[in-house]
Amino acid sequence: MFAAERRQLILEMVRANGAVSLRELARVVQTSEVTVRRDVRALEAEGLLDRRHGGAVLPGGFTRESGFPQKSHLATAEKTAIADLAAGLVEEGEAIVVGAGTTTQELARRLARVPGLTVVTNSLLVAQALAHANRVEVVMTGGTLRGSNYALVGSGAEQSLQGLRVSRAFLSGSGLTAERGLSTSNMLSASVDRALVQAAGEVVVLADHTKLGSDTMFQTVPTDLITRLVTDEPAAHDDRAAAELQALADQGVQIAVAGAGGGPASADAGPPGRSARRDMPLPGQRRTHAQPLRGASVLAEQGGQGERARVADLRRR
Repeated sequence: MFAAERRQLILEMVRANGAVSLRELARVVQTSEVTVRRDVRALEAEGLLDRRHGGAVLPGGFTRESGFPQKSHLATAEKTAIADLAAGLVEEGEAIVVGAGTTTQELARRLARVPGLTVVTNSLLVAQALAHANRVEVVMTGGTLRGSNYALVGSGAEQSLQGLRVSRAFLSGSGLTAERGLSTSNMLSASVDRALVQAAGEVVVLADHTKLGSDTMFQTVPTDLITRLVTDEPAAHDDRAAAELQALADQGVQIAVAGAGGGPASADAGPPGRSARRDMPLPGQRRTHAQPLRGASVLAEQGGQGERARVADLRRR
């Protein structure tokens, strides 16, 4: 593929999806990330896109939301690994809320095996994934259907969440930065996500590497309210993504990294069939062993074992 053809394809992907990682671009155009980075730099010089942490976004500072068909084909292996790891946080008999998104849909497919679980959601996709789980109770919010992501939004959804209290909220979004936290491109979706957060004792954000460093219009969860981030392994050379993770951890967010495709990310690989988990090796870490990450004590008190106990004991080296 000639450089002009390759750059045109890169530009079309960014326009279609709003934000695309270098890793994904390299896979589609079948070249190295070094070459893709050079192409992205050239397109940025022409004002056709903006570079962001390990990827490219539409010009103008804020990424727009992609439709469900586009999002469902982005970072699929990473989303699967994230969902595998996040499912290990959920206890039998627990009550949780799960927001809308393709990553939370993957999580819901795994929660179908957790007995006695109660899941409150505004996502038709999450509810569909749990529809045939005979040991899981699904509670849906009211609201108006937003077709682009199959979620219920609006005042009906928000009012149905009033007075609700659950142990955890599992949320995704369009972007995640240390400065603003989790964000999305739609005002109605952001408002419902904030209501989900208010109902939960802990907030777990599920965000693959394409979301790191991306900023969108409406803030849903400020960084100081995020208990835990479950993400995938950033590219080894992606120093900007590593710096973003470091900044999130410096603000007290507990970070767990899943190996894409379920492969082991370290010797601490967890049970068979479940994605590996390891402590994120962040550059220039300043936290000592005497400074536990926020949220660890909550899981410790619950007496979880196996993967849950290991995630609860995460410490930054």
